[in-house]
Amino acid sequence: MFFLGGATRPATPSSYVRRFESRLKLCALLTGVAIGVASCVTKPVAEAPPPPPPPVAEVPPVFVPPPSLPQRSDQPGYLRLRGTPGGTVPVRVAMLLPLTNPAADTRNVALALQRAAEMALFDSRNANIILMPRDDGGSPDRAAAAAAAAIADGAEIILGPLFAQSVAAVRPVARRENVPVIAFSTDRASGGNGVYLLSFQAETEVDRIVTYGTRAGHSTFAALVPQSQYGQIVGEAFRQTVARRGGTVTSVQTYQNRPETIGDQVRQVAGTRPDAILLGDGGVMLHALGGQLAVNGATNETVKFLGTGLWNDPGLQREPMLRGGWFAAPNPDGWNRFVTRYRAAYNAAPPRIAPLAYDAMSLVALLARGQAYNRYTAAALTDPNGFTGIDGIFRFRADGAAERGLAVLQVDENGFSVVDPAPRTFQGAQY
Repeated sequence: MFFLGGATRPATPSSYVRRFESRLKLCALLTGVAIGVASCVTKPVAEAPPPPPPPVAEVPPVFVPPPSLPQRSDQPGYLRLRGTPGGTVPVRVAMLLPLTNPAADTRNVALALQRAAEMALFDSRNANIILMPRDDGGSPDRAAAAAAAAIADGAEIILGPLFAQSVAAVRPVARRENVPVIAFSTDRASGGNGVYLLSFQAETEVDRIVTYGTRAGHSTFAALVPQSQYGQIVGEAFRQTVARRGGTVTSVQTYQNRPETIGDQVRQVAGTRPDAILLGDGGVMLHALGGQLAVNGATNETVKFLGTGLWNDPGLQREPMLRGGWFAAPNPDGWNRFVTRYRAAYNAAPPRIAPLAYDAMSLVALLARGQAYNRYTAAALTDPNGFTGIDGIFRFRADGAAERGLAVLQVDENGFSVVDPAPRTFQGAQY
């Protein structure tokens, strides 16, 4: 694993003199000095106009710096392994995963993420790193409690959680103690304020594939996306990228997750006659979309089909209507090597998400050379040069989202082929 180093209100007068309509009938002497009128008068007294309010000088706002976050140091009660030499401060790394979630599929993913992190720890050959797996059950409350317990044991950084709600629950707990979090959720809203999302972001995939489509000569674009949070993200990213690249959006249609209900939306998209159509789905729905579009005259001979990372599924090769389509995904070479090593170690096939944990632990090991409890600063984690992982280059933005260098793959009869390779560096990278 190799890593690259290198945004007045004017004051109002306090009061104005009220107008008097009554007649003054008072004569008075105070200490022998006449301060009133010598005789009573019968005509009204005219009121002088109020003076204009004084000019108000604009005062620039005073900048109040945010409160500094606590700086931690090694404590006697922190977790350490037996035999740790005196004066050595181990790198304590918490990993929050839904290991006992009720869903078997979720438990299997959690186990694979832990195993991938262990692989990276072994590859780092750094005996000073302590991996502290903690079960969060997939529950926000349990995730927050697990984070607090891990920090009490000396965790310098947290890997995980997996689900967005758990990430949101962990964020304030970790933030109070200045502990950064590298999470695996795909929900960009859960990032920021010390939380960095290593997952693949739909916005990045859409930008990559639409940009490549415009470079290849396509100018009119339509999209079919599911009625879901993912679909909303894909649809908005699609509109923004097409506009930014000078293209035209002819139609964006959303549909329910039932193949029998997509007919009207498919007909509307096909009727606008775009030269490229983004299909923001995978699995059964993607196959249904391909078939319905062909029935409505939008075939792979007349339209270029574009996709997101959900297309990265070997089963897609069985859909002839989508052959020749393009989608954005990592270069497959790194994934293939990871699968081989994972199988050899655990006699099982890893889920596609497993490399995220490997890369997270590798990044921890890379930065472990720094000063204890000051190794994983925002400046270190957001190095603009980025890092290289199993699935290519990536870097964290200040808002916690991850930018990735993706390839463009084409659907072929016997698999996927790379039609535009992923960049190897962020320096001068242009899609």
